[in-house]
Amino acid sequence: MLDRAHNAPHLPAEIARRRTFAIISHPDAGKTTLTEKFLLYGGAIQMAGQVRAKGEARRTRSDFMKMEQERGISVSASAMSFEFDGHWFNLVDTPGHSDFSEDTYRTLTAVDAAVMVIDGAKGVESQTRKLFEVCRLRDLPILTFCNKMDRESRDTFDIIDEIQEMLALDVTPASWPIGMGRDFVGTYDLLGDRLLLMERADRNIRAEAIEIKGLEDPKLEEHIPTDRLAQLREEVEMARGLLPALDRQAVRDGTMTPIWFGSALNSFGVRELMDGIGKFAPPPQVRPAEPRQVSADEPRVSGFVFKVQANMDPKHRDRVAFLRLCSGHFRRGQKLMHVRSGKPMAISNPVTFLASDREIAEDAWAGDIIGIPNHGQLRIGDALTEGERLRFTGIPSFAPELLQNVRAADPMKAKHLDKALMQFAEEGAAKVFRPMVGAGYIVGVVGPLQFDVLASRIELEYGLPVRFEPTQFTSARWISG
Repeated sequence: MLDRAHNAPHLPAEIARRRTFAIISHPDAGKTTLTEKFLLYGGAIQMAGQVRAKGEARRTRSDFMKMEQERGISVSASAMSFEFDGHWFNLVDTPGHSDFSEDTYRTLTAVDAAVMVIDGAKGVESQTRKLFEVCRLRDLPILTFCNKMDRESRDTFDIIDEIQEMLALDVTPASWPIGMGRDFVGTYDLLGDRLLLMERADRNIRAEAIEIKGLEDPKLEEHIPTDRLAQLREEVEMARGLLPALDRQAVRDGTMTPIWFGSALNSFGVRELMDGIGKFAPPPQVRPAEPRQVSADEPRVSGFVFKVQANMDPKHRDRVAFLRLCSGHFRRGQKLMHVRSGKPMAISNPVTFLASDREIAEDAWAGDIIGIPNHGQLRIGDALTEGERLRFTGIPSFAPELLQNVRAADPMKAKHLDKALMQFAEEGAAKVFRPMVGAGYIVGVVGPLQFDVLASRIELEYGLPVRFEPTQFTSARWISG
């Protein structure tokens, strides 16, 4: 029996320090590199591996599948937990490639805020816009990081105007860039009145801050060329006059976004963004459910599965369900009810993640994300509770846009193909159909790259080469009646 009276004083404090968030961006805006630097600052790793680097540095911790490492793209959402400056961060790294937006949409149901990464040269791109709209549907607070300022970038006011116009968001600068491209030397921290200078020599170095007293401090002249300093003073004065002041409640309501400027590759501006997440992103929020909403500070444990990942460890044919805890204080070994089946389930080996690395979680609190190894009992959308029949709402399911037949290169291994396809269907990576007439399977996906990923994973994880072929069907639609 759990001692609830003993837990009660700790529950509000533990929940208050949780920050559970996702990173959204267009492909190649620098999302995975930023994720690596978060882990670096959180002390979770010692060396960050840039996505398009070479050799050992290329094997980024958040991209664990072989195909992700080869292509330099993120195709599966992974969850990482680490401590930073008194807060407990649960970072969900989402697929950046447009073909994998379905997984990303589901992931956004499990977080309380989002960090939007944009490329300073390209501004708000199509995939960013799509993902932002999903965040808006859930009123998620958005914090913005304008990346790659060490390359040629657009005018700062242009970037801010575009965010305001395209996304209908108020934008308030938390920092202001000094120069761009080769002339980029750092940023002025508007929230802390500090000068932040960038060190290009080592991409893993942590930027040093120089404390100053406002923009008229003589110390500025020691670090910034005269012409650039005059421009900085003029631009900051304009920004303060034209743009709204930071309003914490507006940020939490999802109507205002603070924006930081920096270079994830050079570890610049990252710490300030993380400080901002701690200050402005909300702790775990009330979750929509049927027949009632669930508050994070309720003593009874509840949560829902938002992702299933097969074969995270290729040596073992394992299947891990990612569970977002919505209320209470969970302890290892606790029995929870699997609401869909009505059966009790002892959670004996819950795990926390650092990409593919995992360790046993002795306990977890509302807002945390834990992995539950299982043999297929848990599916996307399933609820686990201490007995109450809750159903958490808002977890999307999509009709596939592309359909193809799949065949094993060796017909004698058809049974292996059955098993592989069922496993990937449970992940939500693809929809699998059997035709009414004839044998074989039809696989449905959102985008064409998913066929490549499935073929690669089936061969790698099951030793079974497969080929995808055109089918007579062009679309699949759900019918309710």
